[in-house]
Amino acid sequence: MGIQTSLDALRAAEHIVDAVHLADELAFEASRDPGTRTVRVLRGALEDGDQLVAIAAVHALGAAADEEASRAVAALLSDPRPFLREHAAWVVGGGLPRPEAVARLVAMTADGGFAGMLAQRSLEQWAAHAPEPVAVGLESALVGVREPAARARLVETLGLVAHPLAVRPLLVVADDPAEDEVARVAAVAALGERPGVPAVLALLDRLAAAPGHLGDVARLALLDTAPPPVHAGDGDGLTVGQLFLHADVDARLTAAGAGDNGGIATLLVRLGDALVAPSATPVRRVVTMSRGSAVEARADLAGLGGDGHVYGRVPLLHDPVPSPSAWPLRVAARRGIRRVVRAAGVDVLHLRMADVGSLAAADVARALDIPVVFTVAPDPHAVIHSLDLAGTLRRDNLGDVDAVEHFWFRARLVQRLAANAAHTVLFPRPALRRDMRRLVGIDIAARPERHTVVPEGVDLGVVERAVGEAVAHAGGAAPTPALAELRDLVGGLAPERRGLPLVVSVGRLHRVKGMATLVEAWAGSDLRGRANLLVVGGDVADPSADEREQLDRIAAVVPPGERAAAGLLVPGHRPNDVVARWVAAVRTGLPGLVAPQGVYACASLKEEFGIALLEAMASGLVVVAPDGGGPATYVVEGVTGFLTATWDRDRLAAAVGAALTASTAETDGRRAARSLRTVQRSFTVERMALALADVYGGVVDEERAGRLAAGATA
Repeated sequence: MGIQTSLDALRAAEHIVDAVHLADELAFEASRDPGTRTVRVLRGALEDGDQLVAIAAVHALGAAADEEASRAVAALLSDPRPFLREHAAWVVGGGLPRPEAVARLVAMTADGGFAGMLAQRSLEQWAAHAPEPVAVGLESALVGVREPAARARLVETLGLVAHPLAVRPLLVVADDPAEDEVARVAAVAALGERPGVPAVLALLDRLAAAPGHLGDVARLALLDTAPPPVHAGDGDGLTVGQLFLHADVDARLTAAGAGDNGGIATLLVRLGDALVAPSATPVRRVVTMSRGSAVEARADLAGLGGDGHVYGRVPLLHDPVPSPSAWPLRVAARRGIRRVVRAAGVDVLHLRMADVGSLAAADVARALDIPVVFTVAPDPHAVIHSLDLAGTLRRDNLGDVDAVEHFWFRARLVQRLAANAAHTVLFPRPALRRDMRRLVGIDIAARPERHTVVPEGVDLGVVERAVGEAVAHAGGAAPTPALAELRDLVGGLAPERRGLPLVVSVGRLHRVKGMATLVEAWAGSDLRGRANLLVVGGDVADPSADEREQLDRIAAVVPPGERAAAGLLVPGHRPNDVVARWVAAVRTGLPGLVAPQGVYACASLKEEFGIALLEAMASGLVVVAPDGGGPATYVVEGVTGFLTATWDRDRLAAAVGAALTASTAETDGRRAARSLRTVQRSFTVERMALALADVYGGVVDEERAGRLAAGATA
């Protein structure tokens, strides 16, 4: 195509997702024909007011095997535009080490954040080929950096240099009482990756005998220096690993809906239980990994060898942070995941998110030669497209938005995980092949045996119990504790608001979930006079930055002091079982307080499948859902629900209004029964477990056959 033609095509692309894919073509052309003209054209593109083109030019320069291109990328590490510095830090590690760039990468690493993670990653890549200059650069920087968190980041990066030169400064920091604990912890954790070094073992032994957090980390580091346990291997069932590091996942789902404890946390618990149910599948053990403390992580290790659904905590050595801010925890995540995977003898690792957990786990799987199953979805691609259509994401602000959302990195991570996976799992979509090709750039028809479509599933037992309690209360029985709590909430509304039906939505307080958009649509339309609105989710007492953004938008529409009169309830998150009972009560009503026949509304910018939507349908509610992705495969328009462009407040309000009209007009339970049958037939967690068990078994069998064949020819 040629570099100029490729650049012209990139500029002419109608949609941002199309242009992101064309950036790959630009990089290919740069790698195919590096040279003076190519570098000149790309350098000119760096000054383009189109930030998308400028980012693509950085990656194309990184792909060009050319000295001048390499210098150009290194120079961008000092560019005044933050988003270009960030992409340069990402790209530069793919080339040969450049001494003049080491100091800049070290400084970016010390500064932290997402750009610091990228810089650290590039230094780690360079250290594999040229450890001495990287180690010297980091040790020199430690002389002048005194801020504890910055020192800790530099120490952690020094720990990634697999060279004896790095051991002495790590020992010094770890053993220095004058050092801030955060830097000492980083050094101790890094020393756990130096087995067989007498000085390291002696220091870890001594520190492990002390109380406190440093001692806790030292005890884990000592475990890391030990040889991995020997596992039985064939013939005793499969061990499957799954993870979501941004949640406090527990068997009782007590934190569902708080922070990042959304539908994925609920799914992992229910699915893990279903996979190991007696005689259900060949899976003997499921290991679910989530975040936790060093003490919890060490305690969990003893139980990882048992059968059933077990939990392993990964100590991130940092206070909990939202998913978009967790990228700098990559190294701690990788060490913790590796520790759990080794202890449990994981046969196959299932990854689902384009997040720091999947980034770290993919490194672990590659190092330990464990096959990966990856659930690939157009995320963030679908979000990019929705924001593009809404006009809030444009070519002239993509770089600035990307510096916050990391769309480009996440999109590339999805592609890399899918390309390296032994098998990919996909969610049903109305035009699956088209969407995967256009949004993600994957042709699933090219190797169909490598892809399996598996719908998500819900635990109908939970829903049935919830519906039974709600029906009983509607018939005159005393309310259960969960329903009594809901009665108290609704009872706090103004008297004139009582007796209206409820519109309910359940999920994280995050802009992708659209909770504030739903409130805006409800408050700015006739819906406000027709129904009260119940938004369940989020930590409203101590909100994260993402939760605060949504709460501020909600408060701008309906101030907290006016919610009782307006009919808005924002109680925060509740355990999954409690939420199920509230959703069921939206259908049956609460005598004297809530009319029956309410509806469920999902205002997400994108919903890959929709666990909460399926639970609402199983409860008998008419639902409102995004008009793309998984919901469009199971919501029958105008019958079991309504599909709409959820990013458009007016269209969202119209869809919720249509749902209320349809629901309140019902005179029998035929539609509710149809909704339930839809879930029963295709979307139970047991059905999902059986399908995934087949995938896991096939992947492990193929992996073992490949190893036997390799051994026979060795």
